[in-house]
Amino acid sequence: MPKGKGAKGTKVTLQTAKKAVRITQDGRRRLTLSKMGIITFPQCLFKLTNVDELDLSRNLIQKLPENIGSFSSLRWLDLHSNKLESLPESIGNLVGLTHLNLSNNDLTSAGLPYSLGSLTNLKSLNLGLNQLDTLPPSMAGLDNLKELGLFDNRFTKLPEFVKELRNLNKVNTRRNPLSYAQGESEETLKEKSEPEEEVYLVHESSLCRKCFKRCKEQNEGFSRGGGGGGGDGDMCEEKRMRTYKGLMVPNSVAAVNQDVWRIRKVEHMQVK
Repeated sequence: MPKGKGAKGTKVTLQTAKKAVRITQDGRRRLTLSKMGIITFPQCLFKLTNVDELDLSRNLIQKLPENIGSFSSLRWLDLHSNKLESLPESIGNLVGLTHLNLSNNDLTSAGLPYSLGSLTNLKSLNLGLNQLDTLPPSMAGLDNLKELGLFDNRFTKLPEFVKELRNLNKVNTRRNPLSYAQGESEETLKEKSEPEEEVYLVHESSLCRKCFKRCKEQNEGFSRGGGGGGGDGDMCEEKRMRTYKGLMVPNSVAAVNQDVWRIRKVEHMQVK
């Protein structure tokens, strides 16, 4: 059993926490205590009043302390992949928060406090992978919210206020039992939702002029049954790759699919 870890989980001391603080590239003080087997929120953290970002993700925390709202310096809080079933009302006192990640917990709608609507500086809120079927109506006041994660929950219908959040431009509602008989509101939300693509290719518009010209020549040469136009030159990593109209150079995820397309293309030409 690791040192400091017992039936009550890993014990985090103030000294341990201080040593774990790092300065981010933008000058913020981040405390990372992820994947440490922590069960109880370390009370010693409240003495670190100058910490801007706190990462307690991938632990076993079941409950946040009632005085969590006194951690007023926080701007970024990551609690994803814990065992949380509810949030204390005082979380609404963390008015400086811009990013809050609560995904992959055991949160229910009854466990979300009305005070969530007080976090008016939030830009990103992730509530995915929980047991939610509705949201507190107070969240209609989150005017600065840009990204909202609601994936893998139990929503059959989303609150009307979601489509009214004026700065919201990304909503992830995948894998919910949503009813599509919501008329215009559903269409409005759909426009903001993330695309369902799982294969990503570099579009021709993303290439520099030289690379685009080379890829185009290669594509035309392949269409004529040749090996592709142009020599090696100083072309980027895209050289020697099979290309198709509008879609240039697959990444590693799409490589297998691209090979399948190439084989089919060659077989089609041989049949002719």
